[in-house]
Amino acid sequence: MQNPLYDALFAPHAGNPAAFLTLDDGTTVSFAAFVARIAQTAHALRDAGVAPGDRIVVQAPKCVGMLALYGAAVQAGAVFLPLNTAYTADEVDYFIADATPKLVICTAAARPSLAPMAARTGAALLTLEADDSGTLTDATTGQPDTFPTVPRDPDDLAALLYTSGTTGRSKGAMMTQRNLLSNARALTDLWQITAQDRLIHALPIFHTHGLFVAMNTALLAGARVRLMPRFDLDQMMAEIPRSTLMMGVPTFYTRLLEDPRLTRDLAAPMRLFISGSAPLLAETHAAFADRTGHAILERYGMTETNMITSNPYDGARIAGTVGMPLPGVEVRLTDPDTAAPVAPGAVGMVEVRGPNVFKGYWNMPEKTAADLRADGFFITGDLGQIDAQGYLSIVGRIKDLIISGGYNIYPKEIEDVLNEGPGVAESAVFGIPDPDFGEGVVAAVVMAGGAAFDEAALAALVKAKLARFKHPRRYVVLPDLPRNAMGKVQKNLLRAQFGG
Repeated sequence: MQNPLYDALFAPHAGNPAAFLTLDDGTTVSFAAFVARIAQTAHALRDAGVAPGDRIVVQAPKCVGMLALYGAAVQAGAVFLPLNTAYTADEVDYFIADATPKLVICTAAARPSLAPMAARTGAALLTLEADDSGTLTDATTGQPDTFPTVPRDPDDLAALLYTSGTTGRSKGAMMTQRNLLSNARALTDLWQITAQDRLIHALPIFHTHGLFVAMNTALLAGARVRLMPRFDLDQMMAEIPRSTLMMGVPTFYTRLLEDPRLTRDLAAPMRLFISGSAPLLAETHAAFADRTGHAILERYGMTETNMITSNPYDGARIAGTVGMPLPGVEVRLTDPDTAAPVAPGAVGMVEVRGPNVFKGYWNMPEKTAADLRADGFFITGDLGQIDAQGYLSIVGRIKDLIISGGYNIYPKEIEDVLNEGPGVAESAVFGIPDPDFGEGVVAAVVMAGGAAFDEAALAALVKAKLARFKHPRRYVVLPDLPRNAMGKVQKNLLRAQFGG
């Protein structure tokens, strides 16, 4: 038995002296040095008690050590569980309790908060900082630069990514080696990524887009990566003429368009601009093409499925669409009530089947059974429409999920916090279109018994309880929330009223 993911992404680069990662200070890390760092980290994982199948919870900054930790988890047969660095300690507590990891990685600043949580599950705790220092790095020092790769089956878990729905608790999507590798191969081939490419990487790596789409394809192809901690406009302008490939969220493109330095000449060396994680407005697509001569390639995916569709590399990239299914992936549209196929051109629930579709939800067999049909199709919760050319457009969501800046936000979690606020009788949280973030979070609040609305107090409560990307960008005070005859809040009416 082999380890398919390690054998495809990392093993081929052992001994390769070519530059792989370029950092902010100009330092480069070769492929060979990166593979050696992975092996040393794998030894550190084993010393920390991590065995095949164990979970590793990681809430750490984007750095070489974080990427090496991902590779080490694969090589050691562990399950990699990255968390948004913006999550508060209260939020992380749930993930640790649910995933029962053997090891937790965090910053030194977060250690006092997370150490008791790790102790409750019997997990060791190590630290990793943005400058690549920390006790994890210390634990790799002096370790052998080779490690006996742990055999894994294609259907063994490689990662656990938590995703939010509109109700209930966060769900851990179980990603197998087959899921990740099949998607990396399909995207690398479709987007024609090769060792001649240089990828601008400014995405977070706790997310499917930045880790599995960007890094896995670069590793599979042997492409170079300009690794940025975050999006920085000046750095972007400097790197575009030196690069061939960029993967971003719509916010990246709106920020670039605001800068007069973005010109056709500046972008001439680039081969491909890709957008995902949130809807790209048609006007952004058109403005970027007018300014640079490049048509942004938009694709569609989700945590449970990796990437599902993509606009073509060779062929029309149609604004407002997310393209066609990837090779080996099937997409169908069904009636949300009957599950019957909809007529050609009609709107229906997007369902997907293929080697990219996850194994199920961690510790949630009933939810898994509800969302994965007996014939293998996953019910995405998105509403879509397929045109005569076979291009899919996402027209809405059955659920009230908000996607802002590529992050999934479910309203109930925010509403629960708001409803604790002083004088708040009830609240309703919903998303409205936002040109930068795809959607912006709006909170409608009803005050009890004539109580005065105190926005500052409410915002302070939210800040203490929730990550920043979940904070409402706007508050509106209403006498009542709109409801249907069954008493259900009609968020569609709120979106229509305040979405302009």
